[in-house]
This record gives sequence, structure tokens and C-alpha cells, in this order.
Amino acid sequence: MDFSKTDQYKFQYAFFEELKKKRKIALRLGVLEDRKRWIIKPSKTKELLSKQITIDDLTEDDVQFDFNQKMVDIKIGLDIASITLKGQVDQIILISGDSDFVPAAKLARREGIDFLLDPMWNPIKPHLFEHIDGIFSKIKRPKNHNG
Repeated sequence: MDFSKTDQYKFQYAFFEELKKKRKIALRLGVLEDRKRWIIKPSKTKELLSKQITIDDLTEDDVQFDFNQKMVDIKIGLDIASITLKGQVDQIILISGDSDFVPAAKLARREGIDFLLDPMWNPIKPHLFEHIDGIFSKIKRPKNHNG
């Protein structure tokens, strides 16, 4: 399957290209690690194991290509450390909810940087919450969001 031909890829590519043109925005993209396999979606695996469904009940929509995004966290973490230690910013707003950023957030706060997080209405782990100065979102919470 050529994912570059999908509507989702075309939308995201155009979106990222527009973000790159914006003032004071740093876009960090990783690379996809191709695991060269398809997997059954976890919800369907659970149904299979509990015998709620059989293999014959699976559809094309119940499987997904298995790949993993790599190197984004380290790129962002290095950016945070670099701009913090160079004294280039007073405030960092990170759009993520990934607790892998705790060390970078701690460094920034120890250096006096106001560190805000926008997890896009997703829940965050308590140990990340204790190392930020606040959570906020510039967009209205979606009505059907479960986060």
C-alpha cells in the first residue's frame, strides 16, 4: 500500500508545509520505522481472545499496518535544552502529553523558563504534571472528546 496516495497523507503533508511557514513555530518530524507486518487492532484481539468474535468476523478495517515513529522526542528534548541553556526564551509551550518530556521540562523550569503544556485535551500522567507550570489549550474542547 502506498500511504503517500491517501487523503490523510495529503492533508497532513499540506498541514506540515503550512506549519513550517509560520512564525515562531518549530516543527520536528521523526521517521517511521517499518516493522513490515500487519496486526489485528487491539480491540479486536481482545474480542477474539474472549471468543466474542471469530477470525471469520474480522474485516479489512480490523487490521492495521505496524509502524512506529522514531526520533521526535529526542529532537524536541534537545531543542528544549538548547534554547533553555542559551537563554533564548522565557516561555516554552509544548503541544504533547508524552511523559518522555519530563527531563526536558525539569531542565527548563530549573533554568527559570515558564513551561506550559497543551496536551490537546488528552490526559497526562501525574509525574509529567508535577514538572510543568500549567496546562492550557488555545482551542475549544471537542464535544465528543473522551480525554
